[in-house]
Amino acid sequence: MKIEIIQGILIPFLGTAAGAACVFFMKKEMGRNMQRALTGFAAGVMVAASVWSLLIPALEQAAAGAENSGRAAAVMIVLPAVRGFGAGTLLLLVLDRIIPHLHQHAEEAEGRKSNLARTTMMVLAVTLHNIPEGMAVGVVYAGWASGSADITAGGALALALGIAIQNFPEGAIISMPLHAEGKSKGGAFLDGVLSGAVEPAGALLTIFLAARLVPVMPYLLSFAAGAMIYVVVEELIPEMSEGEHSNIGVILFAAGFTLMMVLDVVLG
Repeated sequence: MKIEIIQGILIPFLGTAAGAACVFFMKKEMGRNMQRALTGFAAGVMVAASVWSLLIPALEQAAAGAENSGRAAAVMIVLPAVRGFGAGTLLLLVLDRIIPHLHQHAEEAEGRKSNLARTTMMVLAVTLHNIPEGMAVGVVYAGWASGSADITAGGALALALGIAIQNFPEGAIISMPLHAEGKSKGGAFLDGVLSGAVEPAGALLTIFLAARLVPVMPYLLSFAAGAMIYVVVEELIPEMSEGEHSNIGVILFAAGFTLMMVLDVVLG
């Protein structure tokens, strides 16, 4: 396996670990506006990554394989993206039924004495968020390694960096509330790191599978995009909009979207 692929699938995991390490340097409780800002920034990065790093390459590869031009050919080009996007959304919908929402955990765990039970639920919820991100990195690097997809090494690196940037606030959002609930700093950090461990594992699995499924790469790319957009709409946007009205989440959403767009265009 190429060293670039190994580095690429580890970058998002390191982002999560770095965010979780904030528990050692910041105050015990995170302010509501700070949490909104971090969540909005993460959502913006994920939306931009879904468009520039996943959906556009999926459409471009499908177009490269089209034999004719015209409206019929256009339908055939967009069909893999539509199907893949829908399948990715459906998968996350099913997983969301199995693993409860992060914001629901806080309500369901209210009043319980077991910190271990609360911690377990929190880690499971964040793991759900990380599944599509690991898939996305794996699919993009598999497409680059195969040479058949319209993906450059810079574009793949841009996605990995973008997800790492998104994972930084996510790691902090997990480790700091856990510490506030009574968990030690070391324990909260470890739980935050473990929540991101599914990403490199998922990326590796996707790479091994995608290497055998190069002809359906447009489906896989759009599948990952559908899963990521589901997480943004179902989890991140509601979290950044909860409570008293504030524009900080929207402002940071725009900042995250812009940063990821620039990274993908410059590095791609």
